[in-house]
Amino acid sequence: MATAEGGEPPSVLWGLDPVFCAFARLYVKDVLRMRESYQVPGIYFYNSRPIYKVDVLGTVVYKREREDFYCYGVDDGTGVINCLCWKNEQWRETDAPAGSKFSDETLGGFNPVTELKKLRQAQQNRSRLEIGETLRVRGPVKTSRQQREIMASSYYKVNDPVMAVQIAWMMEVPQLYRQCYDKPFQLQPSDATGSSTVSSIARAAHILKEFIKAKAVAKFRVYDVQDLLQPLISSQPPATSTDQEPGAGPSAGQQLRKLLREVLRVLQDEGTVFCKVKSQDEVYYVTEQDKDLLMAIKDIIRDDSRRDKYAEKGCHILHVLSAVRQRYSPNVSREALELVLKALECNSEIISTSDSYYTMFS
Repeated sequence: MATAEGGEPPSVLWGLDPVFCAFARLYVKDVLRMRESYQVPGIYFYNSRPIYKVDVLGTVVYKREREDFYCYGVDDGTGVINCLCWKNEQWRETDAPAGSKFSDETLGGFNPVTELKKLRQAQQNRSRLEIGETLRVRGPVKTSRQQREIMASSYYKVNDPVMAVQIAWMMEVPQLYRQCYDKPFQLQPSDATGSSTVSSIARAAHILKEFIKAKAVAKFRVYDVQDLLQPLISSQPPATSTDQEPGAGPSAGQQLRKLLREVLRVLQDEGTVFCKVKSQDEVYYVTEQDKDLLMAIKDIIRDDSRRDKYAEKGCHILHVLSAVRQRYSPNVSREALELVLKALECNSEIISTSDSYYTMFS
């Protein structure tokens, strides 16, 4: 892949990296060490991956308040970074608008002005932190006066008395590093016609997803889908080498089997499919089409939310994942569980009470 000045990929290609469009959950030490782009100021690089906005969770170790914003020093155990958090202008609008006087009697005991004040006060309390409290902040990274800081687009105080949120965070972030951030940003080079080529794995994944969606497939075996990917093998140019005898490369069948293994692994990593039981002739279940899995997750959340331990906040995603693996299949991944939880929440069957906590919708 061609690179620009300083070994960076060309800026026109940055949008092809999904990390560039997301809030990267990086350690503070890496946010402080990231190199700024030579091409576009305000864009930074971690392992050749372009990044401009991050998601950080840590403890407030210092605080400065100004008229319009707070400056919080956030320590996640790897370093301390300054976070500029703007105050909400609505906090100053404490008086009721003219002509909007309501009485509890005329509205059946509900006063919208009073309730709005309570809502603003609750929002203000979640945004005003003291030293020692836990803060989650998201926003673009900036360099001001030769110091790296985060300009918060959203932030809030995390109530975490038993450190459940921080433990879940510490378990998730290393996985993101291994599966994504520590892998270099790579693209296929342009072909002979000058048009950029998408990798065979990406095209194969797209073909299988379209097939699953169009046919509403609930489960399949490898031989059910291998013919769909045959055109990708046929369209690849044959590998040539001056030191290799003709026909010495892998056969079309070997290439097809290898492509199938790789694309199915990608779909499993995304949570799109999973194997309920590991076997030689594996059956792949489509996560969002597996009604038994959806029912098992709903039963777990409904039953456990009634217990005193989970009655207030609901069930944490890691608790649900553990229960699903015990009761349904040990091969269900967190990514697959998150897809099901998202679908159930969109259908108003469950509700997220806070970050990663779920209970039944009543």
